[in-house]
Amino acid sequence: MVSLSFGHLFGLIVTLGAFVALAIYAARAVGSAEGFSLSGRRAGATMIAGSIAGTSVAGASTIGTAQMAFSYGICAWWFTLGVGLGLIVMALYYARPLRASGLETLPQYLTAHYGRGAGLLASAISSTGILFSAVASAISGMALIGVLFGLPLWQAAAIIAALVIASVFFGGLKGAGLAGLLKMAAIGLALAVAGITAALTLLRMPHFTAAFPFEPWFNPFSRGWSETAADVVALIIGMICTQTYIQAIFSASDTKTAARGTLVAAMLSIPVGLPCVAIGMAMHAAHPAMSPITALPVYLLTEVPSVIGGIGLAGILFSVVGSIAGLALGIGTMIAGDFGRGLCGLESGRTLLWLNRGGVLAVTGLAFAIALANAGSQVLAWNYLSMALRSAGVFLPMALAIFWPRHLGGGWAALAMASATAAAVCGRFVFHLPLHPLFVGLAFSAAVIGMGMVARRRVARQP
Repeated sequence: MVSLSFGHLFGLIVTLGAFVALAIYAARAVGSAEGFSLSGRRAGATMIAGSIAGTSVAGASTIGTAQMAFSYGICAWWFTLGVGLGLIVMALYYARPLRASGLETLPQYLTAHYGRGAGLLASAISSTGILFSAVASAISGMALIGVLFGLPLWQAAAIIAALVIASVFFGGLKGAGLAGLLKMAAIGLALAVAGITAALTLLRMPHFTAAFPFEPWFNPFSRGWSETAADVVALIIGMICTQTYIQAIFSASDTKTAARGTLVAAMLSIPVGLPCVAIGMAMHAAHPAMSPITALPVYLLTEVPSVIGGIGLAGILFSVVGSIAGLALGIGTMIAGDFGRGLCGLESGRTLLWLNRGGVLAVTGLAFAIALANAGSQVLAWNYLSMALRSAGVFLPMALAIFWPRHLGGGWAALAMASATAAAVCGRFVFHLPLHPLFVGLAFSAAVIGMGMVARRRVARQP
């Protein structure tokens, strides 16, 4: 634990107070399930950018990136770069057709093309993958609270869980969007100052090249070409298949706004990793024996002006909170829309609203339970695995539904999703294959889809 000065406390408390005030303000406008999950479908580009960036720029993008840079160097930047590339692809090719559908969740979109079974299966698969990303943010948040206040992990988890509930349980997507905008401003200010300070510290080192040789510190593929490429592809595809980001697109006032907001979020996400890389390397040079996951919060506490450090710590804390909140909201929306309305036939807006909120609460609790059991693990590893599992089975059927509809039967789509996800999980955890789980899953998905399309053509040719 590093002691907090008056300046740290001032910046931290004022910024946290602003976050809570925004959450309370947003809650006043929420009275229905659609208002909670989609901001009444009136969101502008700025609000969409805040919602997406508020979730994508989180513990992994900041604390996790600095953690990996502490050990590997510049290759840690691939995470935020991959996130940004995924959002650019999403803005250019997916935002308009998804928003034009007028739906609420990705599984609903797949249900419209492949039937209820495929939609419910997609909802379960997406929820599981998204949960792992929430776990990554929870691990980051517990480490941050530990540095600030020296609390046991379970107490740190309880504090962050309470902040998640305050951020999104009452305000929904509007609360997440407003908090996302403020959070990006706080993080941007702190990381700009801290990143420049860290870079100058590295440049002034008398034996810089000896301390940081090209391999591994400046080789962007120091973790291996194939592993790096697979992780980046997993990030790009995973961003496209994530309900949380698609939900922000569905909330847009029109299709152009959806694309513009997603593109702005990409431009906000990409540069975040660079100052975190510099900070991680600077902390490795100064304190090589420290715990890598604490590199960024300790740097903000010790190496930048205290008020700015406090603002940055508050921003990072709410980046963690905003990520868990946004991810949990995505799962809660699928629970309410796909299972509550679609499977159980619930129509009451008030009932669906509370089902959504209950889903947020349950997902938050489960994410922290898993995080507490894996507190010492690598943050980015959870995110890369999450992206692979949530997209291995869903991506190809989703792409066909958007760009080449009515060429794959519903039964084959469901089989492709189930077999691809099972193959990715078994390949990683049962057989420990050297191949990335995403590629294993995509291979199975493509094979099943190919068989399904051949079968469909044969049936169509029969007299």
